[in-house]
Amino acid sequence: MSEQSNSTPPPQTQSYPGRTGEMSPEPRDEMRDYTGRDLLAGKRALVTGGDSGIGRAVAVAFAKEGADVAIAYLSEHEDAEHTRKLVEQEGRTCLLLPGDLADRRHCEEVVERTVRELGGIDVLVNNVATQTPVQGLEELSDEQWEHTFAVNIHSYFRVTKAALRHMPEGGSIVNTSSINGLRGNKQLIDYSATKGAINAFTYAMAQVLVDRGIRINAVAPGPVWTPLIPATFPEEKVEKFGEQVPMGRPADPDEIAPSYVFFAANRLSSYYTGEVLAPIGGETLPG
Repeated sequence: MSEQSNSTPPPQTQSYPGRTGEMSPEPRDEMRDYTGRDLLAGKRALVTGGDSGIGRAVAVAFAKEGADVAIAYLSEHEDAEHTRKLVEQEGRTCLLLPGDLADRRHCEEVVERTVRELGGIDVLVNNVATQTPVQGLEELSDEQWEHTFAVNIHSYFRVTKAALRHMPEGGSIVNTSSINGLRGNKQLIDYSATKGAINAFTYAMAQVLVDRGIRINAVAPGPVWTPLIPATFPEEKVEKFGEQVPMGRPADPDEIAPSYVFFAANRLSSYYTGEVLAPIGGETLPG
């Protein structure tokens, strides 16, 4: 595992959706230095986009806290198998659920399989995302707009709706937003719009679910070094990735995952719902 870098990554690119093993440096995403405290003992969690990046770090952290984990992912089987190995090393069950969450039927299937094979669902992490940079609105096709929304927000709606049929009182939902949902990004117009929608969805659903005793919150990270970055940005953009924040570098997934543990664990965040937590490397936001 690589040491935490104090700089931006070297220029690089790879084909979508990206593979952890081809990244230089490889991100810290295995939670090796993390010690669990049984904060999620006996819980069953579903993490979408759980094969790599933030999703992998969250899955491993949840396992270290005592949870069994199902991870839904597109087609990154090698990354997913590695995540399963890490979860199983902690003595927990890991269920792999490949497929396209842009498909509404698959959104329901991942929940039903999680419930059937893990025995229920207590924690849902909506984390799957796609992005494709553009130079302006005229370059943004209807097809790209609709696909980004299908993956980034429609799946959150559909997976959440299916999960709520099974989720008990005391359950927790954590949505992955982004700094781009709080301030926008001129090259990620559709992505920014979906992340803003995730924030509003979180706010609204917190009000809907409070009487059921189910909490829903969001984590809105700044730049994070995951396979999505070299798989969607050109080399020159990758080389400067994260330099704009005061810390001068992107986060590693290991630095973000504890925020999800915080929101998932009632012992830590029982009075939090409808919150958006933004780990963004020292930036401050107006308002």
